[in-house]
Amino acid sequence: MTTLTAAPAASRTPPPPGLPTGPRPEPPGAWAASAAFGWRALLKIKHVPEMLLDVIAIPVVFTLLFTYLFGGALAGSPHRYLQFILPGTLVMAVLLVTMYAGTGLATDRAKGITDRFRVLPIWRLAPTAGALLGDIARYLLAAGLVVALGLAIGYRPGGGAPGILAGIGLLLIFALALSWAWTTLGLLLRTPQAVMSAATVVLFPLTLASNVFVAPHTMPGWLQALVSVNPVSHLVSAERALMAGHPAAGPTAWVLLASAALATVFAPVTAWLYGRPQ
Repeated sequence: MTTLTAAPAASRTPPPPGLPTGPRPEPPGAWAASAAFGWRALLKIKHVPEMLLDVIAIPVVFTLLFTYLFGGALAGSPHRYLQFILPGTLVMAVLLVTMYAGTGLATDRAKGITDRFRVLPIWRLAPTAGALLGDIARYLLAAGLVVALGLAIGYRPGGGAPGILAGIGLLLIFALALSWAWTTLGLLLRTPQAVMSAATVVLFPLTLASNVFVAPHTMPGWLQALVSVNPVSHLVSAERALMAGHPAAGPTAWVLLASAALATVFAPVTAWLYGRPQ
């Protein structure tokens, strides 16, 4: 009679070489995930440097064109006008770059990349916050080009280096807050081109109907009223005061309040749109 013996217990199949062993790591925190996506945004620029063409061209064209085109007619000389307009061209150059966060998000949606990010165990806003962190490099490049070119052709700020740094810092705060509005558009509109067109329609009236080019008292009364409530006008006033070394508490507080309002409204809307089923 044949005796049946128990088969030896099957041993656990070892993991393939190269795969990590041990317990699963904890999901990354909000800052770590955002920093990773910020690095992703910088790598995009590294592999496609053509993305920086307009970031470089806009500051150069604005600074030179407006100074030498309007300087003689509005201030008597380009050098005198440069002292007035450079803080304004600084604001314009950086604000026109803020739309990249929205267009990048729309591009990810069109390619299906956003759907992949949604299933990752990360903070919901990490891809968007990371994109904004990466955009800081664009903002600094645009601001640095305006200031460097202005200094080269004769701009002399009374506030010196501290005033310039304070002005750029305030501008970065407002630019990052405004970028949340474009990320909302990036999740609402279908294509990156639509986001860029919508942002341009908003940004050009805001920057042109302001105190960038001329003092408001030279305008008609109805236009003065519009310029006085334009947030870009308060930002330009703060930039001029900070870079000239003058007191700037009033316009600076207004800009910080507007920045807080923009982030408070559009950051939660972006988070909600990002998390909803498409």
